[in-house]
Amino acid sequence: MLIHGASKAGKSTVTSTAPLPLLVLDAEGSWKFIREHGFRSGVPLRKVTWDPMNAPPRYDGTWDVAYVSIDSWESIQRVDSWLKSGQHDFVSIVLDSITEMQRRLKANISGDGIVKGYDGWGALLARMDQLIRGIRDLTINAHQPVRCVIFIAETKESGGKWRPYMQGQIATSLPYWVDICGYLYQMREADENGALTRKVVHLFVGSHDQFESGERVQGMLPDDIVNPSVSGMMDTIYPKE
Repeated sequence: MLIHGASKAGKSTVTSTAPLPLLVLDAEGSWKFIREHGFRSGVPLRKVTWDPMNAPPRYDGTWDVAYVSIDSWESIQRVDSWLKSGQHDFVSIVLDSITEMQRRLKANISGDGIVKGYDGWGALLARMDQLIRGIRDLTINAHQPVRCVIFIAETKESGGKWRPYMQGQIATSLPYWVDICGYLYQMREADENGALTRKVVHLFVGSHDQFESGERVQGMLPDDIVNPSVSGMMDTIYPKE
């Protein structure tokens, strides 16, 4: 799944509703304020910090979220290696955000964050392509416990349409790499007194002229999902027998 939307729209909070145990790769610091499962649910999320220089924590029922603060491209590579080894118990993985992770990669390649020339851009795009596709493909590997991968991206208007903000050709290709591309937004709706005080979060996954969105789950989800739950979406797509 790919979720993009305006700053502070609630993208990170939506990812907290993913099936547990959950791995969060936080490149923006968004998760330091997330303590509950979803929007003011009252259901606490127990977090442990994982230093990817060491092995991932094995799930023992005492935690819900393994949190990694991404401060360099090296830390992303270390996590990626552990995930591909299969030596973990994560059911869901969140990358928050891949826009910021691409900036970290630019700094790693150039030292100053400025990529010059065809070779530099080629390396940037190839390595981001490898990271995103590699983590996505954990969900189709029979030897992995991963059921859900969520990529968070900033959004940017381009050609009259709001699209996931990435640099280079990935900006065009990214929506094709995922099963669901959703645009997250908030609206104020009327409370019991008719005042517009209720903040409601929407995830639009149908086709739209104003923002990049779509799905290939054969219409199993409504176009506009109100107060979305990733776990609920997964249960709808993969109903329990």
